[in-house]
Amino acid sequence: MVTWQLEHRPHPEQGYRACLGLLALVRRYSAERLEAACTRAMAIRAPNLRSVTNILKCGLDRQPSLFPAASSPAIEHENVRGPDYYH
Repeated sequence: MVTWQLEHRPHPEQGYRACLGLLALVRRYSAERLEAACTRAMAIRAPNLRSVTNILKCGLDRQPSLFPAASSPAIEHENVRGPDYYH
């Protein structure tokens, strides 16, 4: 998220201020929670200080991932062709 802040701000100083705001959240919340909140903010495409702060306040950083890993095909049916069909 820090990289995103520095790359997408019109002036570098704005990115620095945003990063300092993120680092200030470590005093109130743990580093692990801040990392989880930043990951979640990036996943919902809202990488800003306000989103991260709200995620931490509401405890959404402790919720399960927004995009669970798909371990099996979405549809299990005899008519659905698998990856081996086209060999």
